[in-house]
Amino acid sequence: MAHKPSVLFVCVHNAGRSQMAAALLGRMAGDRIEVRSAGTEPAEEVNPVAIAAMAELGIDMAAATPKILAADAVRTSDVVITMGCGDACPYFPGVSYRDWKLPDPAGQPLATVRAIRDDIANRVRALVAELLPTATTT
Repeated sequence: MAHKPSVLFVCVHNAGRSQMAAALLGRMAGDRIEVRSAGTEPAEEVNPVAIAAMAELGIDMAAATPKILAADAVRTSDVVITMGCGDACPYFPGVSYRDWKLPDPAGQPLATVRAIRDDIANRVRALVAELLPTATTT
């Protein structure tokens, strides 16, 4: 991709998986990839256990807020990664869609959310390597 790639992470509540994925991609790619997240039915707040799990990595998500999925965000993304929202995401030709099958961290203990976070981190590392093949990630 000659332009700056854009990635949109989508889950139902935009309170756990998609927020963690966006924060991890932002950390790993910096400003080299445009990162967004949204939900088909956004929650009132980000999952506090997800915030705690990310804080363990030095990533502050305390100010993050769930956002509603807008068709324009999908249309203007190069890659849309869904996480448990099924067919609720609109389809646009030219957009690469991927579905990451991940457990929902809602109501889960910190140890379980850590495992989900680490799974997401591994997937995000692979995504960065794909979108920015000459980049190194931490």
